[in-house]
Amino acid sequence: MHHPTLCALAVGILSALPGAQAGLYTKKSPVLQVDGKDYDRLIAKSNQTSIVEFYAPWCGHCQNLKPAYEKAAKNLEGLAKVAAVNCDDDANKPFCGSMGVQGFPTLKIVRPGKKAGSKPMVEDYQGQRTASAIVDAVVSRINNHVVKVEDKNLDKFLSDKNETAKALLFTDKGTTSALLKSVAIDFLDVITVGQVRNTQSKAVSTFGIDKFPTLILLPGGDAPGIVYDGEIKKAAMVKFLSQAGQPNPDPAPAKAKNGGKKDSKKDSKKEKSASSAGSSASTKAKSTASASSASSSSSSSSSETSAPTQEAPVIVNTALPIPTLNTPEKLTKECLTSKSNTCVLAFVSATSGEKSQKALANLAELAFKHAHSNRKLFPFYEIPASNSGAASLLSSLDLQKDDAEIQIIAINARRGWWRHYDSVSVADDFSSHDKLEAWIDAIRMGEGAKKKLPEGIVIEASSVKTEEEEESKAEKAKPEEAVSEEEVTPEATKKVTKDEKEAPVTPEASEATAVEKEEVEEESTAPVDPTPEPETAAAHDEL
Repeated sequence: MHHPTLCALAVGILSALPGAQAGLYTKKSPVLQVDGKDYDRLIAKSNQTSIVEFYAPWCGHCQNLKPAYEKAAKNLEGLAKVAAVNCDDDANKPFCGSMGVQGFPTLKIVRPGKKAGSKPMVEDYQGQRTASAIVDAVVSRINNHVVKVEDKNLDKFLSDKNETAKALLFTDKGTTSALLKSVAIDFLDVITVGQVRNTQSKAVSTFGIDKFPTLILLPGGDAPGIVYDGEIKKAAMVKFLSQAGQPNPDPAPAKAKNGGKKDSKKDSKKEKSASSAGSSASTKAKSTASASSASSSSSSSSSETSAPTQEAPVIVNTALPIPTLNTPEKLTKECLTSKSNTCVLAFVSATSGEKSQKALANLAELAFKHAHSNRKLFPFYEIPASNSGAASLLSSLDLQKDDAEIQIIAINARRGWWRHYDSVSVADDFSSHDKLEAWIDAIRMGEGAKKKLPEGIVIEASSVKTEEEEESKAEKAKPEEAVSEEEVTPEATKKVTKDEKEAPVTPEASEATAVEKEEVEEESTAPVDPTPEPETAAAHDEL
């Protein structure tokens, strides 16, 4: 069991040691370099979802993560922000401490609040340290402002705010792509972005759509719609939509000092004197206003005038949606190779309704519960009907039922077994997660009957990914290691050399309870994260 005081002490000792202050990422790196001063403007107040790495240049695990992190930054370009903060820089140490950083590398996903101007939600990233895993985690947390337009609400969508511009994407996919979500974020409160599926015959015939995807811009009023005929790329789509309204700047322009007047080289003296006069007048006005207010509120007024330069983040205390595996390749890689451990898969049908949404919410709550209790748990994934691999797997398991909104299974490809959660036989309407949790606990404890996987489902890991052996050699240890009492004694700190600075100090020790013994054993033999993966950007460009 680690001790928080020892962790903090160890971080303080290591950060006090002399070392290079140079950052890990160069100016040419796709990773956005952020410090304590501009974090609020670039990340906390951004409309985009971000992932931020808190690192130290001397940390060996940080250096191992760099290639995968830079690759993730390239794949997420235009969709989300990938940033890094050098916590070894003296100027950033207070900021890193305020963010709860106790070891390196620490990755946090920062998601904009649901309402404009609200504080962002910050979540620790606990996934694999690979490019594809990082990309998938960030993409799943991009806010969705795209309106789902169906035949029944088409007229209402078109008539609401008729004078403002709208954009409609007609697609044959049931899910909203990260690309379209990011476009909607760029034009939030400027252009309303909607998505129409090809099954909505009224909407399709109204606009005469004969191919998918098709993007139509409705400038507003009685102006005719404009069909987009360019390539499905973020920059080209933004340029097309910009004819109806300018996208939101991100980051927002920094507020100019001295009353909003910009200094210039020629008129710097005039600007300074003007700003001084404005500042003096402003001070007098504030003094007059405060004199007329009640004496009991004077202290709070003075504290409000000195606004903090950085808002405190909101640590998310609600369950976030479980990740989605939207392609057969991702499904195979995560759960169907000969080295894959236990996964819980929730297959959602094309006619999903309230029951399936409740089931997904229950899984998200259970994952959140175990994560906050620092207990190891196998991953949960949503498999949409648009994933062509879903139908074939369900068919192989004899689970393909037309009337089933959702099918939940646990599968362990490495050991060749699977289990089905039959919500009908246990009379579970998913109004609570008690029955589902009992089923998952039984799997964790190795209880209950398991069925043998049919032939042909499990794929040899070597045929799925040729880089697996190289990646496992690159980093055999866990990214973060526990701190022992011996590491923080004065004698131990004297022995720290430049070569030994690579050992990160982290707040968590990898404890496994007897109940989790089986899954810990499985994870210990599985290959670990560490290096770049094949390109994943193309999958997120698809509409």
